[in-house]
Amino acid sequence: MAAVSGSLMAIQGTFNSVLGKVIGLLEGTFSVHLLGTITAGLLLLCFGNGSFAKFSSVPWFAWLGGPIGVAIIFGVAYSIPRLGVGVATTAIIGAQLLTAYLIDHFGLFGMEHITFGLYKFLGIVLIVIGSKMLLN
Repeated sequence: MAAVSGSLMAIQGTFNSVLGKVIGLLEGTFSVHLLGTITAGLLLLCFGNGSFAKFSSVPWFAWLGGPIGVAIIFGVAYSIPRLGVGVATTAIIGAQLLTAYLIDHFGLFGMEHITFGLYKFLGIVLIVIGSKMLLN
């Protein structure tokens, strides 16, 4: 599922950049979220089994996912036409990995602490080298 999501992210970014070029970046970002809201609403109606009654028990920072999502959609749609899908995606993945490992290592936002050891460090070094090769 994670690999499929990764592929869909590259496709989505491409589609969003086309949308942004045609109707404008902010208008495209709004449209993507509006259509996403409609889609999520339909999925919720058909398959939802959670509880909105638990809103008050959600940590405050978890609500930042919405505004961060807007920044992501805007940033990707802005970057792809300027850098190309490959370069933009390389930068996105590099930043995602760095951030993800910081969250894991420090157990941020209530996540389980997962130590960042030597092998993970060497893996990141190889990814950075590969990214540099892709960006040249």
